[in-house]
Amino acid sequence: MKIGYPCINQSLDCTSSRTFRLASYSEERLVETVALNLACLQRILEYNVQNGLLFFRLTSDLVPFASHEINQFNWQEHFKSEFQQLGSYIKQHNLRISMHPDQFVVLNSPNPQTVKNSIAELVYQGTVLDLMELDTTAKLQIHGGGGYGDKGAALARFAEVYHTQLPEAVKARLCVENDDRTYSLLDCLHLHELTGLPIIFDNLHHECVHNGEPMREAVEMAASTWKPERDGILMMDYSAQAPAERKGKHVQSISEQLFHDFLAETEGMDMDIMLEIKDKETSALKAVEVARALGRL
Repeated sequence: MKIGYPCINQSLDCTSSRTFRLASYSEERLVETVALNLACLQRILEYNVQNGLLFFRLTSDLVPFASHEINQFNWQEHFKSEFQQLGSYIKQHNLRISMHPDQFVVLNSPNPQTVKNSIAELVYQGTVLDLMELDTTAKLQIHGGGGYGDKGAALARFAEVYHTQLPEAVKARLCVENDDRTYSLLDCLHLHELTGLPIIFDNLHHECVHNGEPMREAVEMAASTWKPERDGILMMDYSAQAPAERKGKHVQSISEQLFHDFLAETEGMDMDIMLEIKDKETSALKAVEVARALGRL
């Protein structure tokens, strides 16, 4: 089991998510920003290795406007060696990496322009992982999208886009996550039947929207969609409900007891856990200690 956190390290004095306004776009500004982002990413990865946090989600903002038509710069070639060096470090230290495009990536949208933009964003993020020379256990994580008043038709539309429009390099990395409003684990299993996509399991979303499956059974169902030789072991997102907040809102800091109980309930199961908890690496460090005490690391 590897445990990690997404995108931002709050202990360091840098960010790998620097960006700028579209109105001030220039190639010079882009090169300067990406160089800073990649340098900070190296520092974050080093921090993670030193602290036993071996699962990390890269920010979507690593290359600002990478999927926007304004960006015609060949950043892939310009930063090729930097990406290779990052990838070498990741592989050397056996880190697990993922990316999670923003909510505007909706493959089942009825709007063709939205679908086109979504595919461009997935191609960009997949290219980042390809430039790092990571295998297909490094994943791109998306949600099912909208229901649009007919969930069956929406799922079919997703599958059609998947089969007819997505490049093979993206399909090899793509996985779908159960969400907290529309697509339950069972809906994602149906999508898996249509596409073969592995399912990233989110425990908090499952608590929000489910079909009565107990937690351990739900984790097992998601894990069954992962092919170890192609996908690696199950990736999952872990969080807990923030008290007195809207349903599905992530907690500020981990409850070590709740995390202990979740690990006890899933005893003997292999998975890598991404903590979607507001205080990032602070909670991840606590989670590592809980998992270590249970012999899960």
